[in-house]
Amino acid sequence: MQKITSFTIDHLKLQPGVYVSRKDPVGNSLITTFDIRMTSPNEEPVMNTAEMHAIEHLGATFLRNHPAYGSRIIYFGPMGCRTGFYLLLAGDYESADIVPLLKEMFIFIRDFHDEVPGASAKDCGNYLDMNLPMANYLADRFLREVLIDIRPERLVYPE
Repeated sequence: MQKITSFTIDHLKLQPGVYVSRKDPVGNSLITTFDIRMTSPNEEPVMNTAEMHAIEHLGATFLRNHPAYGSRIIYFGPMGCRTGFYLLLAGDYESADIVPLLKEMFIFIRDFHDEVPGASAKDCGNYLDMNLPMANYLADRFLREVLIDIRPERLVYPE
């Protein structure tokens, strides 16, 4: 069986950043999948599910309500390895195109101190597994260490 694209990336060289994972034609449109890598794979501890869950709820809420991108958001959710998130957008994009959007989103997550949207038994299948303070911390760290002055090598997968 052929490896899927994401398993062909050298995770020993991969660092936190924003990468185009793939571009898929759907009818007459294109969907761009972004790899939003928040931790160094196999080098540092992965994120716990509680903070990832809070980031997912906040990020998805922010993105789907965004005035410019909201109608283009297909999906935002966690990677199974717990080192980052996938963002799927309708359209043909490069990594640098969405850095301003991601800065907005991570500032929103960093500064959010209210009840997490959808964090109730009625709205979520695992609503108790949320850690907002850690989500705030991780959003701040990703902003400071990656997004604010993102380097070109953090926008293209390593060779």
